Amino acid sequence: MKKLKKQLPLLFSIFFLFNHSLCSDPWYESCVPKDCGDGLNITYPFFINGLQNSSCGYPGFALNCSNGSSILRISGTNFIVNKINRTSRQIRLQNAAILTNRAEICHSKIENLTLDQTRFSIDSATTTRLVLISNCSGSIDPDLERYRIPGCGNSTRFVVAAGDGNLRNLSDGCDGGGGEIVEMPVELIGGMVDGRNYKEVVERGFLMTWQAADCGVCERSGGRCGFNMSAFQFICFCTDRPHKVSCKNENTNRKVIIISVTVGFAVIFALANGIFFSHRAYKRKVATYADKSRELEDTSVYFGVPVFSYTELQDATDRFDSSKELGDGGFGTVYYGKLRDGREVAVKWLYEHNYKRVQQFMNEVEILTRLRHKNLVSLYGCTSCRSRELLLVYEYISNGTVADHLHGDRATQSPLTWQTRLKIALETASALVYLHASEIIHRDVKTNNILLDNNYCVKVADFGLSRLLPSDVTHVSTAPQGTPGYVDPEYYQCYQLTNKSDVYSFGVVLIELISSMPAIDISRSRDEIVLANMAINRIQRRALDELVDPFLASDLDAEKMTTSVAELAFRCLQFESETRPTMNEVLEVLKGIRVEEGGDDVGVLTVRKSELPLPSPENEGDGLLKGLVTASPISVTAKWHSTSSGSITPKAGVNC
Repeated sequence: MKKLKKQLPLLFSIFFLFNHSLCSDPWYESCVPKDCGDGLNITYPFFINGLQNSSCGYPGFALNCSNGSSILRISGTNFIVNKINRTSRQIRLQNAAILTNRAEICHSKIENLTLDQTRFSIDSATTTRLVLISNCSGSIDPDLERYRIPGCGNSTRFVVAAGDGNLRNLSDGCDGGGGEIVEMPVELIGGMVDGRNYKEVVERGFLMTWQAADCGVCERSGGRCGFNMSAFQFICFCTDRPHKVSCKNENTNRKVIIISVTVGFAVIFALANGIFFSHRAYKRKVATYADKSRELEDTSVYFGVPVFSYTELQDATDRFDSSKELGDGGFGTVYYGKLRDGREVAVKWLYEHNYKRVQQFMNEVEILTRLRHKNLVSLYGCTSCRSRELLLVYEYISNGTVADHLHGDRATQSPLTWQTRLKIALETASALVYLHASEIIHRDVKTNNILLDNNYCVKVADFGLSRLLPSDVTHVSTAPQGTPGYVDPEYYQCYQLTNKSDVYSFGVVLIELISSMPAIDISRSRDEIVLANMAINRIQRRALDELVDPFLASDLDAEKMTTSVAELAFRCLQFESETRPTMNEVLEVLKGIRVEEGGDDVGVLTVRKSELPLPSPENEGDGLLKGLVTASPISVTAKWHSTSSGSITPKAGVNC
């Protein structure tokens, strides 16, 4: 034992040197929090130009340092970031020009604030609109002189809150008279605002809420969040290398290496320390036996599907080897596996074992067990909701996703022909018709969730966000969820989920099939980052040739069909849900397009009665919501009319 004590310092020194020889990844180091001298630690989703790499933050969240302050520039105006609350995802902003020079409100041009709704929104609970009125030709009632801003001289400016009843009297004479009315957000805490206290109100600033991919999983695993600009997706920078969602696997591997080295050195002292290691091995054996006993207790049938033990799925995936990883999503990593009975499977490991994730786990199991359709992915089983990890086991679909084939790794190898793309559209529509008839809204229809087998047959997957919609209701009121670029804008604004929300998402899929472009691409011009916006714009300008994939443009047989599919997609992308067709109508149009062009018999794509739940007058036929369908123009070369006015951005004043 004396010899052992003498050697322990040497052992710990070797361990320390080995541990610190595993150098941190440069991307991880580059995203260390920085500040502009104001004490605000700037981290994801924000980043400081010049001090941090742009990959350390989310697109559109760049800050600049100026005079010791963090500056966020929005629609041409510089705002000083006064406070950042990561829990509520809110920042307090102050107009930089006014804060540094109070006279600026008199002689500088204050601009209306325009926000990118996909990134920022004003906190309406604490914020009101301050109206600045300048150079109006009408006479001012002497009782309203208190609203005049003192010291503005010839500028003649007045200031009033948007809810003040005197706003109309002050703004009279501005229409067509050379006057100017602009609005700026402020936090008005009680009382009124007039020319005497406007400075205090303006300098207080206002709260703004941001929206970006969640960073919690990455940070809890020891990583630093960032954004992969080339792939337009979230990334987690870890000490050894970047990872898609978290550092869990890397940290585990690092610990395994460190433990292995430590144990290697400890073998030298095995004889002197034999009793200790024997006792530890005994405790490990007892713990393993207890784990297996608990798993055996959980093994049963859950919602009608087999329950697998964690150990069995661990063996099937070679202990969840990273080389078996098929993909990373917002909710979990998917691994390839092979069960003991020889079946090839895809195993989805949900990231967090909390109440919300258990709900999604049970939701997906419950929905998939009640569905039987050839174009829906099959669920083979799952672990128990009381297991140490939440795992779902699906049939393995070998040919990737539609997104892979349109604009991913497989796109350049063998581009999809038009006939294959139309087949994908038909089979996806068939699956959605079946879901809606089964009173289910998918809520996350996108090309990444449409799988293809070796015969290019569709398998719609990922039902973690799906919701039941009983036939006796028109909508479900719920917070918007889904993937940017595919979310129904009316659902986003009104919080009312309907089966027409899936129709909108399917319209985006149709445009992707025509154009081979991703639903979101920040490398495109500002007004065309969202593919749906681009498509509506090109169609209304009668420039469909600028939208169609050049590979398809060379196929003369596909020209008329792409035009017809573009017309159908345009109808699906209408802002108001009532003007969109039902999925039944969409399927019938697609079948007609294929038959008209002399395609194969598509009767097999019709949902069979045996595949549907028992029909009722409420859910039979055109779906759960009835509404007028906007008439389609004769062709995309004709003048289009869109209820979305050329954009799918949520509009103010929509009646929900």
